[in-house]
Amino acid sequence: MTAAPGGNADLAALGALAEAIAREAGALLLDGFEGVRTVDLKSSPTDVVTEMDRAAEALIVRRILEARPDDGILGEEGADRPSRTGVRWVIDPLDGTVNYLYRRPDWAVSIGVEVDGASSAGAVFAPVHDELFAATLGGGATRNGRPIHVSSEARITHALVGTGFGYEAAVRKMQGAVVARLIGEVRDIRRSGSAALDLCALACGRLDAYYERGVHLWDIAAAGLVVREAGGNAETLDEAPLTTESIWIGTNGPLYRDFRALLGGASGLDPRSVC
Repeated sequence: MTAAPGGNADLAALGALAEAIAREAGALLLDGFEGVRTVDLKSSPTDVVTEMDRAAEALIVRRILEARPDDGILGEEGADRPSRTGVRWVIDPLDGTVNYLYRRPDWAVSIGVEVDGASSAGAVFAPVHDELFAATLGGGATRNGRPIHVSSEARITHALVGTGFGYEAAVRKMQGAVVARLIGEVRDIRRSGSAALDLCALACGRLDAYYERGVHLWDIAAAGLVVREAGGNAETLDEAPLTTESIWIGTNGPLYRDFRALLGGASGLDPRSVC
């Protein structure tokens, strides 16, 4: 029997399912955190995948299909199936794989839910920190069940900014040059190694803004919604659909225009060079 069309989806139920599955996958990853890694390369020598990434994705896919067998799925490690319901799950089973490999704490399970193409529910679980960020469209954002909101910082010179770097050396060199231009214009710059957690940090006021070139949909499907439901902005710099060349930005409300201007040229930065 085919499930109800996406337009009739119960967002609270989808969000609760995303949270439960994220916690279960996080427990699996945490259980293997101190173990020996089996590592394969992806796009470059620094872009890696472990057996735990694949095991977590398999668990997530299995749990989704047990509950909603007709939904679509897009996963970083290869899961890809069409939707017959208008609902699609966009999953990053382990955002921050290099951190996980080095046993650093900043990694997370990210599960976003699209309904008829719109980001509508999501959960980001950071097991080492025991923090679950969640949101539903129109329902606000939470951390461990408590409402969160972006910061109120309005001065670009006082903005703490998060960013990330690509896997290819040539790209990282370009990104380093951009950081050099920005760092004198803001309070400081942070880099956690997980786009999802950087965006969640923005959502709860631990950062004031964030930017990164080359994120994928599974990196931001859940966390982008968390930012928007926490009162912030999360979108591409050119406001076009996301591609691998896009610059993804997030800000609190007051910094929106100034931060976009800083990245786009108001401080002498060519927007085509922002990586």
